[in-house]
Amino acid sequence: MTAASLPTDTAPESARPSLPADLAALLATRIHQGQLAPGDRLPTERELAEAHGISRAVVREAIARLKSEGLVTSQQGKGVFVDPGARKNAFRIAAISPTDNQELEHILELMLAIESTAARYAAQRRTPDDLKRIRQGLVGMEYAVLNDKLGDDEDYAFHQAIVQATHNPHLVALNEYLESSVRHVIRSARRNTARMYAQRMADVQTEHQAIFQAISDGDAQAAGEAAERHLRNAALRLRLYNADDAP
Repeated sequence: MTAASLPTDTAPESARPSLPADLAALLATRIHQGQLAPGDRLPTERELAEAHGISRAVVREAIARLKSEGLVTSQQGKGVFVDPGARKNAFRIAAISPTDNQELEHILELMLAIESTAARYAAQRRTPDDLKRIRQGLVGMEYAVLNDKLGDDEDYAFHQAIVQATHNPHLVALNEYLESSVRHVIRSARRNTARMYAQRMADVQTEHQAIFQAISDGDAQAAGEAAERHLRNAALRLRLYNADDAP
């Protein structure tokens, strides 16, 4: 088998993967789409690092992610190969565009199911430390909004803390996968226009506060309903952002 080729210097710097998750997502998408077939050898660490302008440490971490997902295997002295059962057995969401409305709707439906379930379990299982971390994310977002910032990192910390409060390792792992593969796309869809709509950002924060309050009260039903309302409103806002950006 020969190493599958990747573009070397044709992509602009801003388009090159800069984090392990980015490179892992790129390679996983190529596996999923058949550009890297079962049994193909991946380019070497050096080749991937040079092709994408990243360090070999980043490449190693990206490959480790692919191994943990069952997409690739390593053979001592030979390299890293696409696992023969990768396309059949691995769950994978292909790369999506912020303007692909149909695919975004599907993703939001998936996230709605996951986050409403997570909120319900968090309300039932959260510890004082869990609640403290959720509150920290909420306060961080409030501070960001007051300072005319998007608060993407704080938003992630808030939702991550809720999922961690379920104490379900599979929900936590799935949440991390969604963060690396799709959440950042949804955030980017709002990033270009969110600063123009202070009221929309305030509405988001009100929804977050409702989720926190229900979890704090230990009200599983209210927590699930608040999370579902937040995701449904997020879908509506996403449609508005995309409509605003349309030519």
